[in-house]
Formats: sequence, C-alpha cells, structure tokens
Amino acid sequence: MTAAPAGSPVHVLSLDQVQVSFGGIMALAGVSLDVSPGEICGLIGPNGAGKTTLFDVVAGERVPSTGRVRIDGVDVTGMGPTARARLGVRRTFQRVQTFGWLTVEENVLAALEWHGGGGGFLGDLVSSPTRRRRERERRRLVEATLERCSLTAARDENAGSLPIGIARMVEFARATAEPPRLLLLDEPASGLGEHEVAFLGSLIQRVRSESRCAVLLVEHNAGFVMEHCDRVVVLALGSVIAQGTPDEIKANPLVQDAYLGQSVEK
Repeated sequence: MTAAPAGSPVHVLSLDQVQVSFGGIMALAGVSLDVSPGEICGLIGPNGAGKTTLFDVVAGERVPSTGRVRIDGVDVTGMGPTARARLGVRRTFQRVQTFGWLTVEENVLAALEWHGGGGGFLGDLVSSPTRRRRERERRRLVEATLERCSLTAARDENAGSLPIGIARMVEFARATAEPPRLLLLDEPASGLGEHEVAFLGSLIQRVRSESRCAVLLVEHNAGFVMEHCDRVVVLALGSVIAQGTPDEIKANPLVQDAYLGQSVEK
C-alpha cells in the first residue's frame, strides 16, 4: 500500500485515470473521480456507459488496466473486496444478494463477524469477558440497525423468502450495521414502491449525516439521484461527459444528448 503524496488533498475515494479494456472494447477511458467525506455522489448514464464496470473497480471486483484507486489516500488498486471492506468500503448489489438461508437478524449480524470474538477457541471454551463484551456490542449494533431500517418485525424471517422491498432493506442494513467509510449503492431503488423509495432516501441521508461517510450511488432512477445527491457524474461510452450539481446536470445539453433526448428529471 502506498499513501498519497504529502500535502495532497485526501478524499475518501479517488480514481485517477482509470482505464478498463475488454479486448478491443474500452469500457472505461481514463476516468478520474473524487468523492469527499459526507458527500453523496450520483453516477448516471445510459446503458453501456461503463457504470457497472466503474463500480466493480471501486469495489475491488475488477483491477483496472491502468490508473489508480485510493481510499483515504491509500492505494488499493491491487486489493480485493475483502481488504477494501476492512478499510470501511461497504456495498449493496444491483441484484439483491442476501444470505437467503439466514434470518434477517443473522444477515445483519454477519456483517460484524469479521472482527472476531477475541480469545480464539479458548475464549469460546471459557466464555471470556472480552468475548462476552464484544458479543454484547455486536448485538447492540444489530438491534439499532434493525430499528433504523424498520426491520425489527421481520428479524426472524428467512431473507430468501422476503419481498424485494424488504430484501433490499436487509442489504442496506447489512452494509451500514457499522459506520461505513465509503458506501457503494448499486441500483438501491430498483423494484421499490413509492413509499419504499422515499424511506430509502431518508435512510441514505441519515447514514451520511451520522457517519460522515462518502456515498457513491449508481441508479437508473434519475429523479432519485437528483433529489438526494450533492453532485452528479455522468458517464457515456466509458468517459465522464459532465459533472456538477443536480441543477447543473439537468440543464446540461450534453447530458440530454446522452440520454437520447429523454429528460433527466424523469
């Protein structure tokens, strides 16, 4: 791991000239992007723009052909998802990925297990004070998370049997059970009803406010992006064609052209 040069501004997320090629196809063409603490940054663009590829690069699912990825100034370009998660990177998925055989409560608890219980096998055997203290703290975090996400009533249900709206909320709860440093939300409003979308928006704002995390949001619901994001970045054919406040993006003719004349307010 290498830190950013001394004196340079440190963002939670920094992409520097990231390029990804699939054979002769350029999926990302030198994308640079910074996201600051407490900022919600929306990423939009037409199908095939490179949003999913960029998200995979940030999450550690894909190593870029060239360019660097930094989290809090630390070069993580070669790190996988697990190492990035331990730096505070959390994510949800376009297709819901809960542990279907576990209950809602167990899904949220699973996000905290990586800390370990302390004391190893012997700690388990004698139920050490450290083990008991850590377990109480985990349970406290899970309880608070279930309440925040309105999942208390569903805590004992198997995640695999849940309707899409509740399943997406379980994913969100799992990603925010402990304060994230960088929260990656991949189509979180997909398949949700109007009231569910409104509740999700309020939760994102709450988590951002409480943890001062950076949020990178990929979402086809442009209206949701415009309402909740501080800044919007527009991709087309693997390149950033515009970025700015929601009002600036809505008025940008390049964005209108990228969406084939469709209003980004929809």
